[in-house]
Amino acid sequence: MTAAGHHGPNAPGEVAGRRLLDAVAIMDRLRSPGGCPWDAEQDHQSLVRYLIEECYELVEAIEHSDRAAIREELGDVLLQVLFHARIAAETRQEDGGFDIDDVAGDLVDKLVRRHPHVFGVDEAAGVEVRPVTTAADQQDRWDELKKAEHGRSGVLDGVAFGQPATALAAKLGARGAKFRVHVELPTGDSPAEALFRIAYSAGARGEDPESALRATALAHAAAMGEAEQALAEAE
Repeated sequence: MTAAGHHGPNAPGEVAGRRLLDAVAIMDRLRSPGGCPWDAEQDHQSLVRYLIEECYELVEAIEHSDRAAIREELGDVLLQVLFHARIAAETRQEDGGFDIDDVAGDLVDKLVRRHPHVFGVDEAAGVEVRPVTTAADQQDRWDELKKAEHGRSGVLDGVAFGQPATALAAKLGARGAKFRVHVELPTGDSPAEALFRIAYSAGARGEDPESALRATALAHAAAMGEAEQALAEAE
């Protein structure tokens, strides 16, 4: 709880992130001997479905601007991060194991490295600092830094192939336009090919067909519910 008259995540004098240590300890207890049998049986693969579900539930809470639900669903997404990190910690480091501090440390390093205009040259490992005044400037700079980190940046680098099909098609369209890689789109008349062409072209224009289609589907679902209610009232 925040103090009266205080606006922000923590009251004066409180340190942000202190309860994260409690969450890590709880996850450790659940996964350890004497903890929860279900938690102990899970692995990275078995948890994938829950990670996806929790992310979509967070999306829904955001769409409804439900602050209480957003808070709860963020916790559920955080649980998935803690869970996967705890499982990884059970593997020896030399065999690819890591823990939650490694995850957080990598994130901190990446954020500092990719924001040299905020953290300066020293913190960003000597990367040249250039003024960044707009979101577009930052996106361009982010792409440059990613390319410097990985030695190259290709049309498919960083594309999440596990994302929903419409979003994936749009991402490919955006990447094709950005890298000027033009491949003839499917010309068939199947629904899949037609949908791909629409989503790909929208992505190439910088649009987000996944969100647009979802909004349209939700509006139609609401209309269906109203139509069903009207039929029930007419009987």
